[in-house]
Amino acid sequence: MTGVHNSQHRGSRKRRYWIAAVVLLILALAGVVVFRGIGRWLVVQDPLEHSDAIVVLSGGMPHRALEAARIYRQGMAPQVWITRPASPSESLGTMGISFEGEESYSRAILVHEGVPETAIRILTPVIVNTADEERATIAEMQATQASRIIIVTSPPHMRRVRTLWRKLAPAGLILIVRPATEDGFDADHWWRTTQDSLAVVRETLGLLNAWAGLPVQPASH
Repeated sequence: MTGVHNSQHRGSRKRRYWIAAVVLLILALAGVVVFRGIGRWLVVQDPLEHSDAIVVLSGGMPHRALEAARIYRQGMAPQVWITRPASPSESLGTMGISFEGEESYSRAILVHEGVPETAIRILTPVIVNTADEERATIAEMQATQASRIIIVTSPPHMRRVRTLWRKLAPAGLILIVRPATEDGFDADHWWRTTQDSLAVVRETLGLLNAWAGLPVQPASH
């Protein structure tokens, strides 16, 4: 009887090992699928519709401004708004060094690409992150009674833009998010370059922060 009992015990233990091995294999395969697919998952976009303005978020120069100009030339909106990122212009100015902010270059790109200067507006608030940019955009929409805007940003940034909009924008303000098509982000092989890898890590952490209610705030404004 003891031999039979030991044999059954070994058989039961072997089955547990096999089950554990299968579970680990399934988890590993799922991890690979998630790892490879996260780049594509970050890229979301909406169909273009006629809107009140096109918004160029800071960063991704010159691709975001170029895409905004393309959309403007299609007649999808009468204005282009540019956000104003924080810059070292004030501290450099004390040293007699002039510095043009990113918003100035974005405006120059838009003008070069055929957008009239009269159609370009630089939003007043100084921003330090995406949430600030969306708050500034929402405030401008409310001030001008705009109801729909097109935000142009880099492909991996799109899901976070949409997620934040759902948290920050009041009902009735519609967002269309569009990618800067010349950005060069390789959604299918994002791990192959440091630039794309850093973008995916940054956006994943940003999404976690947004889902958690933005507990992590910028150090200063």
